[in-house]
Amino acid sequence: MTEQSNIKRAVFPSGKQRVFLERVGELLSVADMARISHCSERAIRDWRREKFSMPFVAVQAFSKRTHISIPKDIQIQDAYANNAKAGKMGIAAVIEKYGRIPHDEKYRKERWRLWWESTGRFEKNPIFETKPIYKPRRGIELAEFIGIMMGDGGISKYQVVVTLHHIDDLEYASFVANIIEKLFKVIPSIYHSPKDSINDIVVSRKELVQYLHKLGLPIGNKVKQQFDIPEWIKRNEQFSIACLRGLVDTDGSVFTHRYRVKNTQYAYKKLSFTSASTPLLKSVHAILRKLGLNSKLRTKDIRLESVADMKRYFFMVGSHNPKHLRRYKSTVG
Repeated sequence: MTEQSNIKRAVFPSGKQRVFLERVGELLSVADMARISHCSERAIRDWRREKFSMPFVAVQAFSKRTHISIPKDIQIQDAYANNAKAGKMGIAAVIEKYGRIPHDEKYRKERWRLWWESTGRFEKNPIFETKPIYKPRRGIELAEFIGIMMGDGGISKYQVVVTLHHIDDLEYASFVANIIEKLFKVIPSIYHSPKDSINDIVVSRKELVQYLHKLGLPIGNKVKQQFDIPEWIKRNEQFSIACLRGLVDTDGSVFTHRYRVKNTQYAYKKLSFTSASTPLLKSVHAILRKLGLNSKLRTKDIRLESVADMKRYFFMVGSHNPKHLRRYKSTVG
């Protein structure tokens, strides 16, 4: 791969990136696609649900290997072509809603290292003391936050992190930061990593880690642990709906499916939820079925495919992610 091709992104019309990758997936496994494109299997699944645009070099590699033509209506852009304008708009939205600008994580770590080597390791400092958090009762908002954590969240020994796309999910990042502050009375830090196109929403509190772990969230690699929705959520219908909303708002996607029958083109909205945890997929499938939705469970994802099911989902479950709401309400063209 040339350096030039590495910085080019393929921007597909809505829904077509998924269609292209599904056609490729009929000939190649996810593992093969990851190997060919030199990326992780998670990246392949994110591309397939159109969470991120694809490197153009990956599109070329898939096309060459499978002999599937590259769509003529894609646009080729530099990786950061729209970041300046979109970033300014997004930062303005964050400041207006949350009152501050995300930090540069690399700079923060460098400054912390300098402080640690010169001062921190030689003195007893209160920042290393365990800080208390507010522990809310089990309720709808807490159940939704558990869903968010099971989707795009992760827990280490000392930190709770939610990782979101720095542009597409910028408005939703404000919602996540606000719900953390409301639930636990802690103001999270927001670290911006433009190279990785992400914002990390971080709370460094050991007590919060322990509290969430007791509620059923795994510490470490949640996929290897084949995590599932906690039983206290499953037993309550309203908690289950809230948790489902958090899961789909983070690891779900809304897209337009198009097909042609006898020279007539049809198009309608679908919803997909993706996870590599089999127990979690089965639980989400069970919740959707209990709500009367005709969900289709596959190996790595669950889908709602009818107009009626989509309407019922957004009426009964809804979404707090503006990206999903815009895609659902947009006119099918």
